[in-house]
Amino acid sequence: MTGLFQVVIDGDLKTYYRYEDIPEKIDRLIRFEPEIPEGPHTDEEHEWIESLTEYMHEIMKRERAK
Repeated sequence: MTGLFQVVIDGDLKTYYRYEDIPEKIDRLIRFEPEIPEGPHTDEEHEWIESLTEYMHEIMKRERAK
Protein backbone atom coordinates (compact mmCIF):
# COMPACT_ATOMS: atom_id res chain seq x y z
CA MET A 1 0.00 0.00 0.00
CA THR A 2 1.29 3.48 -0.80
CA GLY A 3 0.65 6.78 0.96
CA LEU A 4 2.27 9.00 3.57
CA PHE A 5 3.19 7.28 6.81
CA GLN A 6 5.20 8.95 9.56
CA VAL A 7 6.51 7.29 12.68
CA VAL A 8 8.95 8.16 15.44
CA ILE A 9 11.86 5.76 15.90
CA ASP A 10 14.46 6.43 18.60
CA GLY A 11 13.28 10.05 18.81
CA ASP A 12 13.58 10.71 15.06
CA LEU A 13 10.64 11.36 12.74
CA LYS A 14 10.78 8.93 9.83
CA THR A 15 8.66 9.16 6.67
CA TYR A 16 7.66 6.18 4.56
CA TYR A 17 5.69 6.03 1.35
CA ARG A 18 5.02 2.30 1.35
CA TYR A 19 3.26 0.54 4.22
CA GLU A 20 5.52 -2.46 3.74
CA ASP A 21 8.63 -0.37 4.52
CA ILE A 22 7.54 0.59 8.05
CA PRO A 23 9.77 -1.21 10.58
CA GLU A 24 8.40 -3.79 13.01
CA LYS A 25 9.36 -1.70 16.06
CA ILE A 26 8.47 1.99 16.30
CA ASP A 27 8.04 4.46 19.14
CA ARG A 28 4.88 6.16 17.87
CA LEU A 29 2.66 6.40 14.82
CA ILE A 30 2.32 10.05 13.82
CA ARG A 31 0.65 10.06 10.41
CA PHE A 32 -1.36 7.44 8.50
CA GLU A 33 -2.52 8.66 5.10
CA PRO A 34 -2.90 5.82 2.61
CA GLU A 35 -3.60 6.76 -0.99
CA ILE A 36 -7.27 6.21 -1.75
CA PRO A 37 -8.35 6.05 -5.39
CA GLU A 38 -10.77 8.68 -6.62
CA GLY A 39 -14.40 7.62 -6.73
CA PRO A 40 -16.74 6.32 -7.70
CA HIS A 41 -15.48 3.16 -6.04
CA THR A 42 -16.15 -0.47 -6.80
CA ASP A 43 -17.45 -2.79 -4.10
CA GLU A 44 -13.92 -4.20 -3.73
CA GLU A 45 -12.47 -0.71 -3.27
CA HIS A 46 -15.09 0.06 -0.61
CA GLU A 47 -14.13 -3.11 1.27
CA TRP A 48 -10.45 -2.17 1.08
CA ILE A 49 -11.12 1.40 2.25
CA GLU A 50 -13.13 0.06 5.17
CA SER A 51 -10.22 -2.21 6.13
CA LEU A 52 -7.73 0.66 6.41
CA THR A 53 -8.34 1.07 10.14
CA GLU A 54 -7.06 -2.51 10.58
CA TYR A 55 -3.80 -1.50 8.87
CA MET A 56 -3.52 1.54 11.14
CA HIS A 57 -4.10 -0.59 14.24
CA GLU A 58 -1.48 -3.06 13.04
CA ILE A 59 1.10 -0.26 12.90
CA MET A 60 0.03 0.95 16.34
CA LYS A 61 0.68 -2.56 17.72
CA ARG A 62 4.31 -2.07 16.70
CA GLU A 63 4.72 0.79 19.17
CA ARG A 64 7.24 -0.01 21.86
CA ALA A 65 5.84 -0.14 25.37
CA LYS A 66 6.82 2.86 27.45
